[in-house]
Amino acid sequence: MARRPWRTALGVTLAAALALSGCAASREPHGGGSGTPKTGGTVRFAMPPSATPNWIMPFSIPGYGGSYNGMIRSTMFVPLYAYDASSGSVTLDDAASAANPPSYSPDGKTVTITLKPLTWATGEPMTSRDVEFWLNLARAGKDNWGKYSKGLIPDSITGFQAVDDRTFTFTLDKAYNPDWFTANQLSLIVPMPHSWDRTSAAGPVGDHDRTPDGAKQVFDFLVSQAKQLGTYGTNPLWKVVNGPFTLAGFTTSGEVTLRKNPKYTGPDPAKLDTVRFLTFTSSSAEYNVLRAGGVDYGYLPTSNLGQRSKLEQQGYRVEPWNGWSITYSPYNFNNPKLGKVFSQLYVRQAIQHAVDQDAITSVIWRGAARVGYGPVPQDNDTKYLSPKQKTNPYPFDLNKSRQLLADHGWKPGSDGVLLCADPAKCGEGIAAGTRLSLTMLTESGSDETDGTMQELRSELSKAGIEMKINAQPLNTVLANGTTCKSTDPSCSWQLSYFGTQGSWYFSANPSGEELFATGAGTNFGGYSDPKADKLIAATNLASDNGAMLEYSAHLAEQLPVLWLPNPPYQVSAIDTALHGVSQDPMAGQLLPQRWFWTR
Repeated sequence: MARRPWRTALGVTLAAALALSGCAASREPHGGGSGTPKTGGTVRFAMPPSATPNWIMPFSIPGYGGSYNGMIRSTMFVPLYAYDASSGSVTLDDAASAANPPSYSPDGKTVTITLKPLTWATGEPMTSRDVEFWLNLARAGKDNWGKYSKGLIPDSITGFQAVDDRTFTFTLDKAYNPDWFTANQLSLIVPMPHSWDRTSAAGPVGDHDRTPDGAKQVFDFLVSQAKQLGTYGTNPLWKVVNGPFTLAGFTTSGEVTLRKNPKYTGPDPAKLDTVRFLTFTSSSAEYNVLRAGGVDYGYLPTSNLGQRSKLEQQGYRVEPWNGWSITYSPYNFNNPKLGKVFSQLYVRQAIQHAVDQDAITSVIWRGAARVGYGPVPQDNDTKYLSPKQKTNPYPFDLNKSRQLLADHGWKPGSDGVLLCADPAKCGEGIAAGTRLSLTMLTESGSDETDGTMQELRSELSKAGIEMKINAQPLNTVLANGTTCKSTDPSCSWQLSYFGTQGSWYFSANPSGEELFATGAGTNFGGYSDPKADKLIAATNLASDNGAMLEYSAHLAEQLPVLWLPNPPYQVSAIDTALHGVSQDPMAGQLLPQRWFWTR
C-alpha cells in the first residue's frame, strides 16, 4: 500500500496545532441535533489503520480479501443473502438481501429462490440470468477465488434452472444442512450484471459465460479490470450497480466516496447523500484527526482509551465493536527454510506455549481484546465452542516450550538461538544446524499490534526462538502472505499477522471450510490434515452441533495456525447526532444506507 504523506502530515499538523493552542474551540463540533431524522448529508468514516480498499469485483481473489473491501462492495452489489448479528444472534437480514428466503425440497437437494425486484443502474431488471452469470464465472474462476473450497460452491451446485426472470432452482450434489448452506454458501453469491459478459473493454456483450473457455475469458477480463485501481472512478463496468449506493470516487490511495443511488429500487434505500471512507497510515494519525473533529465515525486506539471523556465532551459516543471472529498467524508450511519445522506439531506447541495471551489482552489491548485458543469465536460462550478449546490446551508456559524443543533435539547455538542438533529427533526434513529463527510479516500502523509483536518476540526469545519482525501496510501483508509452492519466489514468508481488527470474520456458522480445509482459498499457510478435512465436511452436513464441537477441539489441539488474542473490530467514536448505526459483529456489512443525521 502506498503511503499518503499528505494525510500523515495532516494528522501531525492538526495535532501540533491543537497542542500549541490548547484550545478546543478550533475543533469541528459534533453532537447536538434535534433527534428528528434528517434526509441527506455526508458521513466521513475512518478506515482501519494502514488499510486501503483495493478491490471492487464481487469475486475477491487471494490477497485482496480485506473486510473493508467487502463492506464497501456490498453497498453497490447486493449479495443474494446477507446476515447480521448486531441483535445478539445471527439472523438473515432480509432487507439487505437480493432474494427472498430460499425453499429446500423435501430431499434437500433442490433449492428454489426468487429474486427481489432490484434494478441495475442501466435500468435493466436484475434477473435469474445474472445469477447464472455469477455461477458460470465461479466455475471458470474458482481456482482464483479466495472464497473457494474444493467440493463446495460452485462444485456443490450441479444444475441451474431458470423458472422465470426472477425465479430459479439450484440442484445440489447432496443434501446439506439447509441452515448452513444458506448462511455459508448461498451468502457467497452476488448477482452480477449480465452486461459484464464480455471478454474485453471494447468487445460485445454476449453469452460468453455459457462455455467454459468463454467464462474463463470473462473472469480474467473482469479481474484485469479490477486490478486497475486508478480507473475505478471512471470504468463503466463499476457504474452498473443494484445497491443503495453508487461509486462516486476511488483514489489510488484507497479513499472512497459513495453517493446515494437514485435508481435503487429495493427495500433498503440510502438516507445519506454521501459517505466518504478516509484512510490513515497509523492509528495515531487517525486519532489526531478525530480529536480535531475531522471524522464523523472513527475509532479510538486502545492506547488512547483514557481520553474517552474528552471525545464524549466533543460530541462523540464511544462504543466497542466486538467481532464474530478469530485472530491468528498462519504458519507457511510450504516455506523452503522452515516449512518442515512448522510441520512438526511439537514445534507449534512450543511456540503456542510462549504466547502470554492474558498479558497481551490486559496490558497491550487494555482489556479490549479477548483470548482465543482455537478455530471458533470465543468472546461469548457459544454453542459451537468445545470444552477443549475453551480451557486452553496450551497455556502460557515457557518451561514447557523449552522442554518440548529440548526433547526433540534442539540445543542453543552460540547466540542462544536453538539449533537442530539431532535431526533424528527434530523431525523429517529438518537438517542438522537448522536455526529456529523465524520472521513475522505483520501489518504496520497500530501501536497495539506493534506491542503484541514485541511481546511475542520477547517471550519466544526466552524459549530460544528468534523472531524477526517485518512490518508492512496491511494490503502488502495480505498480498504477500498467500498460499504458495515452496519453489515460488513468493514463498519466502514464514508467519504473517493481519489481525489488528481480527483476522477472520465468520459467516453465520463458524465452520472452517474456507480457512483450514486442504486447498481452501484462504488457507494461506497450506495446512493439510485429513482428520480436519473430515470434520469440516461433517460440519457442513450435520444438523446438530456435534461435528462443530469435534472440529473445535481437534483444531485447538492441532494448531494449524498460531492462535492469538482477538481484538475488537474497533472501539468506535461516533458523532452522537448520527443514528442508524449497527456494529455488526460479523463485520461483513457496514450498511451505511441506514445511517441518518438528526442535525
